[in-house]
This record gives sequence, structure tokens and C-alpha cells, in this order.
Amino acid sequence: MNTNKLHKQINLIGERAQAASQIVSGLSIDERNKILLSFASEIEKNSDKIVEINVQELKEHRDDLSLPMQKRLQLSKEKISTIASSLKALVKLADPLSEGNTSWQAKAGFKVVKKTVPLGVVAMIYEARPNVTIDAAALTIKSANAVILRGGKESIKTNQVLVSILQQSLKKLGYSENIVQLIEDTSHDSVKELLHLRKFIDVLIPRGSGSFINYVVDNSTVPVIETGAGNDHIFVDKSADQEEAIKVIVNSKVQNPSVCNSAEKLLVHADIAKEFLPKLFDQLSNEGVEIRGDKEVQLIDNRVELAKDFDWDTEYNDLIIAVHLVNNLKEAIDWIGKHTTHHTEAILTNSAENASEFMQRIDAAVVTENASTRFTDGFEFGFGAEIGISTQKLHARGPMGLTALTSYKYEIFGHGEIRK
Repeated sequence: MNTNKLHKQINLIGERAQAASQIVSGLSIDERNKILLSFASEIEKNSDKIVEINVQELKEHRDDLSLPMQKRLQLSKEKISTIASSLKALVKLADPLSEGNTSWQAKAGFKVVKKTVPLGVVAMIYEARPNVTIDAAALTIKSANAVILRGGKESIKTNQVLVSILQQSLKKLGYSENIVQLIEDTSHDSVKELLHLRKFIDVLIPRGSGSFINYVVDNSTVPVIETGAGNDHIFVDKSADQEEAIKVIVNSKVQNPSVCNSAEKLLVHADIAKEFLPKLFDQLSNEGVEIRGDKEVQLIDNRVELAKDFDWDTEYNDLIIAVHLVNNLKEAIDWIGKHTTHHTEAILTNSAENASEFMQRIDAAVVTENASTRFTDGFEFGFGAEIGISTQKLHARGPMGLTALTSYKYEIFGHGEIRK
């Protein structure tokens, strides 16, 4: 598309979103919940159509995508049913605008009210997973925001049909279809336009690879909530229950390897490595996982491919894991500190002392003791869904549910008071 034409088009989308945000911010919680229930109903009614388009799109991109990425893009009837169920679950959650409201009397006599309010216009730039389209629309509406969506080229047709269904649902209920908008241009130019649409967008949330997120953070003039990559580590302490550890590691790596809460790196205490690693590698190999490691790991098991320097900082999003040996808890914590993306880090141990030190010293959005890294998820946390997992510290951190899409303002109610 012509650059000038694209600029005008995206500015118009932003202008419409800003106007729509003023509409949705005035809706009651009952009205917002009614929209979500309508979304769930219409998605289920149109499941055959969604699946048909999604299957066609997957065929078009099959040669360019790994199997885990194809799985990430796929929308089966079962997944659509799950999405509809999550919408219904979201309806049951409390109104985020009713939380955190307080009031007090100022010294001068006037009343101060701290009031929770929506952010306004939320823009989402994301790669792959079309279920993000529904999650983002639902969470923003429940929290009384408007949303601009810009998905990846691999799922543009699926996203088009999904957003069309949502917009038709809004129109049937008498609301503006501009509450949810999709940017259909999937070129890099459309991303650049969004990054500078500060006049209309209140916050930008990118989801995707580490390099993509870094590009958005480095180049955006719109405030960004950074949903970083997940180079997630699991440290197996020498006191760990080995059978339980194998179960947790395999789940963390294999259950869905293409997502940011999948385990990518494994640190193992050297004292148990010779006994533990061959048993673990048997299970991982049976699941088709490629194992990389340092020389010490390779000497223990010849199935291990020697890791390169880049491996320790790479988020694979695939059936690959890299293994490193450490001699104590401090080495594990220091190694993670050097290579972490501050997403999810885990310890498997039966030592309360080591667990406590690990949980205290690791700087990550989520730190896990004796459980799969795959639980770093808004739905699993009871948030209904998530709009992303923030790895930064300001405004929001970890799985971002409804309250992460709100801010606050102060209202003053006076009786003619003046400042002396």
C-alpha cells in the first residue's frame, strides 16, 4: 500500500478508536458483560466457518512454519469452544472499574476520590496465535477500553473473520464496531505507523519474538508495556525428587513448546547429573526433544549436541532444550541472572532453605517452586484470560488481566474552598 495512504488509513483507525473508547468507557458492567456473552455465542455459531478459513490459511503457510508454530496458529472446533468458555468465565469476574476506589477528606475541607478508570485505547501488535485476537478484544471491553489489533501475516485471514464476527456482534447490540478494529495491512510499515500514533493510542502491547519486542520498545513513541520473550530456566537442586522433577520438566518443555512459558534451559546440580540426566533424556527423547548442552553434559550422555554460545540466550519456541551443570545454588542463581529474560524461572527442590533463597533472589515476573513453568498464564492464575505477560516492573508485571488495563484519576468535590 502507498505509504501516504497507509498513514491516513491508520490515523483514521486511531481516531475512530479514540471516539469508541469514550463510548465503551460509559457502559455499565452489565452492558459490557452482555457484549462478551454475545461474542461467545457468535464465535460458537460460526465455528465451522472459522475452522475452514484457518485450515486454508495453514495450508498456505505450511512450508514456512515449524510444527509447533503451526499448532500455535491452529483453531480447531475444540479450541474455539475453549475460547467461548473463557469468555463466559470472564463475564463472572468482578468489574475491574469497581476495584481500588477510595475517598478521603482533605485538610482544606474538600473531598478527594481516587477512581479506577480504563486506559482508553489499547493497541496490540502480535505474531501468530489468533486466539490472542479474542482474548485482547474481550479483556479490553470488560475493562471498558477500545482496542486496535495488528496480527501477523500468517493468520491475517483468520483474524479478519474473527474480528468481523465481533464487529457484527457489536452492531447487533447497537454499539460501535470501532470498539474493536483490525489493521489488515501486515507490512512492516503498518507497525511503524502504530508506533507513532501517540495522538490516539494510550498504550501499546507487543507480543512476539524477543527481537520484535525489542524493536517496538526501542522505536515507539507510544507508551509500551513490554511482554518480553521467555528464555525460561528450571534449576534441579540436588535435593529434588527426581521422578517428580522429570515429570515437571517434560511438561514444561513438551506440553506446548511454542509459547513463552515453555522451559528453554535446564540447570542441573552436578552431584546428581550422572544419575538424573540419562533418565530425563530418555523421556525428552521419546517426546522428540532435541537436547543441547555443555561439554560436561555431553560426556554424561552422547545424545547431547554441543551447545553454542547463542544457545544460552535463545528462546527456541520449539522442541529444543539446552542443559548446563552447576555446582551449587549460587551458581544457578548467577547463571539465571546473566541469561534471564525476567519472564519465568523455576526451582525443583526439597530444601526449604534453597527454595526460599531462590524465590527471594531471582528477578523475574514469575518465580516457581516445584511446578511447571506452563502455569505462568492469566487463565491459570484465575484472571479469565490475559492480554500478555509483562516482564517489566512499571504499571504491570506478569500475566496481565483486567486490572492491568486500568489506571486511575482523582476527583475533587469542593464547597468553594480556595488555597491560602
